[in-house]
Amino acid sequence: MELMHKSVVIIGGIILAVVLFALLGVQRHKANSYSTGIKAANTSRIRQSAIYQKLEKRYKILRCILVASLVGSIVSSLFLIARPFETKEIESTIKKRDIIICLDVSYSLYDLNYEVTDYLEELVRGLEGDRIGINIFNTSTVTYVPLTDDYDYVIDKLDELEQYFVLQKEFMETYDGKKYSDLTDEEYEEYEKMAIKLSYYDAGTVYNSDVKGSSLIGEGLATALYSFPYLGESERTRVIIMCTDNELSNIAPQVVDVEKAAEACAVNDVTVYGIYPREEVFYMPDLYDYEECKSEFENAIKIAGGKLYIRTTDNSVKDIVGSIQKEDALLVKTVASKEYTDMPFIPFVTLLMCLVASITAGLVLQR
Repeated sequence: MELMHKSVVIIGGIILAVVLFALLGVQRHKANSYSTGIKAANTSRIRQSAIYQKLEKRYKILRCILVASLVGSIVSSLFLIARPFETKEIESTIKKRDIIICLDVSYSLYDLNYEVTDYLEELVRGLEGDRIGINIFNTSTVTYVPLTDDYDYVIDKLDELEQYFVLQKEFMETYDGKKYSDLTDEEYEEYEKMAIKLSYYDAGTVYNSDVKGSSLIGEGLATALYSFPYLGESERTRVIIMCTDNELSNIAPQVVDVEKAAEACAVNDVTVYGIYPREEVFYMPDLYDYEECKSEFENAIKIAGGKLYIRTTDNSVKDIVGSIQKEDALLVKTVASKEYTDMPFIPFVTLLMCLVASITAGLVLQR
């Protein structure tokens, strides 16, 4: 415990000591000198009586209690005026982060996307103060979750995406490479039911795919960039976490390629981190070169000041996202500050007890 105004206690203590010393001197002088009144002789007999000694002892005790309680009251009052307080070192975190999860929802990435969304649910539950957004893209981009700190809503939408990726997996494992003519009537009926469910998501992300193509990585990244409000004017840390295999399958030229999109991110102080699949699950390796696709995506990520993480058997999505959180762009700033808490309880209670004692002793002495 500390005192805000120590001088009050020091000065008040000195004055109190002087006053007590003066009163003690006056009391001694009165006891040793005769002033007024009638002197009585032969009082020793009375002084030696048991009842007198009992009353005198009670009087002295009550007077000591009265004096001590009055002094205690004054001292307690001085401590209250001096304002006792406690200092605590408080470390507060400043979370001003906007994070957009940008997912390439091509059917070749259903496993990786499912892992990402599944782990993000756990991550989002522990957030406080950050804003999260989710973009999904293929031919075109859908802002699936605008930037928000409504984490319950984000978790609900992640649940929906998980169902989408489960459907993608079931569809690919059941029907990929098969001809419709090879399906039985029952199988074709199941196929149609599944296709209808998938069309809810696909309708936005494969719009105009017969003209533009699919997996337009650059346009997906650029759209994620311009999902941030007030680019260049915000003090918030801005990060895009992008999950793709970079298997570009465009028919018409892209509006912006992945390199140009990364350059735009760098200009607007948006850092991009990439999550890339392992080679064993790379889709259509006969048409796309794994190393070439990875190298192109990694170079773009570096332009945007980020880093590429590869999902391997030894490097799970949980490990990857954990590593991304430790990157400089995503570190939460900690500000140390002092918090002052008044602590009047002890001197206040002491003051009350002393007042009660002095009043009680005074009333008894008056009898």
